Amino acid sequence: VPVDSETEAWEKTSLSKNKAKPVKPPGRFERLLQPCVAELVGTTFFVFIGCVSVIENVETTGRLQPALVHGFAVAVMVACMAEISGSHFNPPFTLAIFLCGGLQLGMVAPYLISQLIGGVLGAAMSKAMTSKMKYTNATGAAFTILTSDEQLAGALFAEVAMTALVTLVVLLGAVNNKSKSPLVPFMVGCSVIINILAGGDVSGTCLNPARAFGPAVMTNYWTYHWVYWVGPFVGSLVAAALVR
Repeated sequence: VPVDSETEAWEKTSLSKNKAKPVKPPGRFERLLQPCVAELVGTTFFVFIGCVSVIENVETTGRLQPALVHGFAVAVMVACMAEISGSHFNPPFTLAIFLCGGLQLGMVAPYLISQLIGGVLGAAMSKAMTSKMKYTNATGAAFTILTSDEQLAGALFAEVAMTALVTLVVLLGAVNNKSKSPLVPFMVGCSVIINILAGGDVSGTCLNPARAFGPAVMTNYWTYHWVYWVGPFVGSLVAAALVR
């Protein structure tokens, strides 16, 4: 057999072997249940780690310990689960991502429910892990910084502005086709860190109603709790409007 014929036969055989098998379309589990489980698990561990970092915070570290823990926790969980659910772990993120075309309407409510349940589970895990004295002293890592109406305007603006910043990073880094970046887990984590360092003494830098809701349920502490819903959701709407 001529060499050319042998080469041609070998190439055809190789191509047929390397031919990609048809990809099976995702089933109901992959499309619906799996993303919700990812949001539940991701939010649970984010809130758990975040709450423990506050409850066990050493006074000499100030805001640095919670800032680093929250930021790194976000970065790790986003990197791990982005391909499963998009790694929202935050109701305002889900709303903004939906408004920018990154999520179907039918998945918005399941995501929000999963995130809030995860927030409660994470707060419960932090209570189980820490000592009763430290848990009580920290009010279970609930947001207790607001004690008077005089603080409300600054705190509400802080939550709006800082949530808008981190939501912009999410939308531009993970949703918008012109600016998508593989560094988005790192960018979101850094955004959380700088926000907590900058605004921790103003509002506590919640940015996430699920993070506020879990400890509030576990400690029954609801003073000015609405700030940590209104501020982040308005901030996410601002970010979505800017991106659109």
